[in-house]
Amino acid sequence: MKGARREERRTEKGREQEKVTTKTVKQTHAAPLVGTTLVAPTCGSPANTYSAILSRNEAVKNATRLKHFLELRDKYVQKKVVFEDPLFPANNSSLFYSCPPPIKIVWKRPSEICENPQFIIGGANRTDICQGDLGDCWLLAAIACLTLNEKLLYKVIPPDQSFTENYAGIFHFQFWRYGEWVDVVVDDRIPTCNNQLVFTSSGKKNEFWSALLEKAYAKLHGSYEALKGGNALEAMEDFTGGVTEFFEVQDAPKELFRIMRKALERGSLMGCSIDKVVAREQTTKTSSGLVKGHAYSITAVEEGPQKVLKDTRIRLVRLRDPWGMAASPKCMSNDWTALAHSEQDKKRLEPVEQGEFWMSFLNFQNHFTKLEICNLTPDTLQDDSTSNWKVTVNEGRWVKGCSAGGCRNYPDTFWTNPQYRICLLEEDDDPEDGERDCSVVIALMQKGRRKERHLGAVLHTIGFFIYKVPKELHGSNKPLSKDFFLYNSSVAKSKSYVNLREVTERVRLMPGEYVIVPSTFDPHKESEFILRIFTEKKSTSEMIEGANEADEPEKDIKKKLKTETDKKKKVKPGKPEEEEETEEEKQFRYIYQQIAGEDMEICANELKGVLNRVVTRHIELKTTQFTLESCRSMIALMDTDGSGKLNFQEFKHLWNKIKDWRVIFKRYDLDNSGTIKSFEMRNAVEDAGFHLNNQLYNIITMRYADENMELDFDSYICCLVRLEGMFRAFKAFDKDGEGMIRLSVLEWLQLTMYA
Repeated sequence: MKGARREERRTEKGREQEKVTTKTVKQTHAAPLVGTTLVAPTCGSPANTYSAILSRNEAVKNATRLKHFLELRDKYVQKKVVFEDPLFPANNSSLFYSCPPPIKIVWKRPSEICENPQFIIGGANRTDICQGDLGDCWLLAAIACLTLNEKLLYKVIPPDQSFTENYAGIFHFQFWRYGEWVDVVVDDRIPTCNNQLVFTSSGKKNEFWSALLEKAYAKLHGSYEALKGGNALEAMEDFTGGVTEFFEVQDAPKELFRIMRKALERGSLMGCSIDKVVAREQTTKTSSGLVKGHAYSITAVEEGPQKVLKDTRIRLVRLRDPWGMAASPKCMSNDWTALAHSEQDKKRLEPVEQGEFWMSFLNFQNHFTKLEICNLTPDTLQDDSTSNWKVTVNEGRWVKGCSAGGCRNYPDTFWTNPQYRICLLEEDDDPEDGERDCSVVIALMQKGRRKERHLGAVLHTIGFFIYKVPKELHGSNKPLSKDFFLYNSSVAKSKSYVNLREVTERVRLMPGEYVIVPSTFDPHKESEFILRIFTEKKSTSEMIEGANEADEPEKDIKKKLKTETDKKKKVKPGKPEEEEETEEEKQFRYIYQQIAGEDMEICANELKGVLNRVVTRHIELKTTQFTLESCRSMIALMDTDGSGKLNFQEFKHLWNKIKDWRVIFKRYDLDNSGTIKSFEMRNAVEDAGFHLNNQLYNIITMRYADENMELDFDSYICCLVRLEGMFRAFKAFDKDGEGMIRLSVLEWLQLTMYA
């Protein structure tokens, strides 16, 4: 990161140099479902509704409490009946979402498949994982790696489970999901055909831990089909909560062998694969017998001196094919025998059975294209030192039209992405090259894409930039502006934008304040994400207008209400209001009287008529006319006396506001289309005097923008009127001016139903 640590003024040339490129990573998905290729629907990505809105339905969604495994098991043992999982039933809905397999699948319990079924026989190991008719070799490669670390293995697979003691047809497994460990409960009904397991099985016919683990992972993602195609890194991370690292073998560092060896020594999980030449190419073997588009697990990396040529060294990599029964490839090596100096060495190094083999590191480099490593800590990322890393976890969301601004290639919207401020307080104890700086590992992960595959979701292309915060903005919780990103270079960034679930980068920065901007490559791509920040020394991290967002609106409300109160105090005492009216105001009152009629109040129909007459005269607005519903909303929000109509003062206030807001609208209608982009609504709202947080901007976009992520004049005015009215309503309830109110259910309903 040298040479990029100081803040620079951006030039046109510099801007061109920071254009963002993407890298596409092909998923490994050899072996489709029994002779058929399952194709995801071609519909677009699912529209993710903002969680703040959905949260009001949680009470209904979670009406049935999910019970703890032991509670459920003991209940069914006592009742002497076997468990049937209602959340992952033994039917087609748990198998597929696009098209049914061409065979008849029967769900059976292990006792119906064989005699004396066992959960684990002689310890869970890599030979217990044989791929079936599902393209999830990436998952099985990760499971094979998991078996090399017993401590991790039995965290994922709790060992106190069996088909004899306390058996009730129920099992459980634990996975790391976006910052926490979750317990997944399943029954033991497994898909079979002709009394044979259709999917993953063990080399021992009466052992079932691997089949049940696959089922639990399928439940976690919605179906077995959801597991078709992927990268081993994804499952490795779900088994460990570690930090992922991805290498294109041809572009990997010169010290790749050392990196691989150190990673395995520290318990890291590792897999590899060979890309297909074209995306639609069927799974085929290379001339050496290796399979393209197929995931292999790496189970050992060894080196030692040659017996004949003592100045040269043997470098070997041991791999395992999840298919288990495939013949060893032509590029395999038997040189491992030269490294076995004792019976103990021989037992440790010898390939266990068919499907596992050694090959020279040179052959590994020549044949494989991808290497995936999941480090249990960030220590193995380009580095040999062990450190006690500090980690902060931030959850965020890209919302279409509001906070999904895309990468630096889109300067008009990039600044609207979520921003996270990190303050590096101390230098590392052992700096590299004598420079007093800080090691930082950034890990950006998109959430839930595999589980939403049935809705057409795919992995977005993601990445991030890091910027040095100017001294004048230190300590501020305000986001960096559009102009800042136009004229300032990043000090660090992810190497490229890539379509992996997680993008990880290790950078070195001087102590100080920085802003991390995570984004998708293209704008308008919605997803939740998790941003993990690892540092060797103490640091602080927060989302700008996010982590403290509960406090920000309160401060702004207090400020705005105080401003309105001060304005009222400026009215000269002792003079009736009528004496202060100008000629223009008298004329306005006269016009109001003509519109209001005998009752001297304006109803929704009358308001609709006058507003649309004005809009028609302003050709530049080019907007559809105000609807009756819009006018009813305006009256509801501006009606202070509960009459359902607007009196003179209410109408005057609304009219003046609309005049001011029209000027702001024209300011951001840059293409004179009569609409403003939803991204610009953030600035328009600020100019109108409302200082909101990111959640509220997201809600405004969803509530008022159209399918093109634009707001016409009608929607724009309705939004600002609602903000104005809600601020005034808050003030009415906040009698002591503390910026907090307390409402009963009926008061809340009265406020929101009429609004």
